[in-house]
Amino acid sequence: MSSFQKLGFWQKSRVLVKEIYQLTANFPKAEMFGLTAQLRRAAVSIPSNIAEGYGRQYRADYIHFLNIARGSCYEVEAQLILCVDLGLLQEAQCEQVLHLCEEIGKLLNATIQSLQKE
Repeated sequence: MSSFQKLGFWQKSRVLVKEIYQLTANFPKAEMFGLTAQLRRAAVSIPSNIAEGYGRQYRADYIHFLNIARGSCYEVEAQLILCVDLGLLQEAQCEQVLHLCEEIGKLLNATIQSLQKE
């Protein structure tokens, strides 16, 4: 097991990806190349950028990729809200996933701040 796999925010981001895939599984076919694909890409971007940044040699690179992961986390949040607005999801369906996004965002923020102080 690679060291990045032990990171709590990486593990939570894996759960988020699974949740997003489950939420979007029943979206209309017309959304296959719209919000379905966009949500899935943004969700997958989070653990991918955490892992890639962790594998970089320099702290500044790691911080850069954590910032990208954080941005993707906010992107997922915004898109979930839009899905509710468009009637693709109910608010209750999104509550747990939005809370998970918030948790991941807080953990990423704390890690970025800690790395910037070092």
